[in-house]
Amino acid sequence: MYELKVIARFAAAHQLRMVTEKCENLHGHNWKVELCVAGEKLQDSGVLMDFGIVKQRLGEIIDGLDHRFLNELPAFSGSNPSSELIARHIADEFTRRISENEEIFVSRVKVWESEDCCASYSPPR
Repeated sequence: MYELKVIARFAAAHQLRMVTEKCENLHGHNWKVELCVAGEKLQDSGVLMDFGIVKQRLGEIIDGLDHRFLNELPAFSGSNPSSELIARHIADEFTRRISENEEIFVSRVKVWESEDCCASYSPPR
């Protein structure tokens, strides 16, 4: 199994309801995202997927989150925009963007809301 990892960053605010009192206040983070894609077969060129394509597609998703109040985005309508759900959103959106290549899949997304706190999501296969 081959795996690629690309890292991106964005800044955004959110408000988590029914968590802890501190997190219920409007606050922001400088988020770090680690996206891993995997597959068993390399292309004829010897790569799983071009890093440039992975970065471009992830960048499109990040652009929709950057400098936003996440609670107002349709992706989080009716739910808390937690690190866990942000990771799932990124995985789902990236999967949709590479659906033409059935041999490559998102293996894991990690979303860091601080230097020492992150959540990860691995989509079912």
